[in-house]
Amino acid sequence: MPIIQIDMLEGRTVEQKRNLVQKVTEVVCETANCPAEAVTIVIRDMPFENLGKAGKLRIAA
Repeated sequence: MPIIQIDMLEGRTVEQKRNLVQKVTEVVCETANCPAEAVTIVIRDMPFENLGKAGKLRIAA
């Protein structure tokens, strides 16, 4: 039973997340030879202020 965790910056719509889950599920099923019902995907939205890069906090535009 594959469990996929996706961390990404906040701001995606529900429709974008729905599309992402569908496409990731398709690829996992094809690659791992498992049914879609076996795939679990967790999306974690991360606030911009929780991401630092090159020594600086990223702030939403």
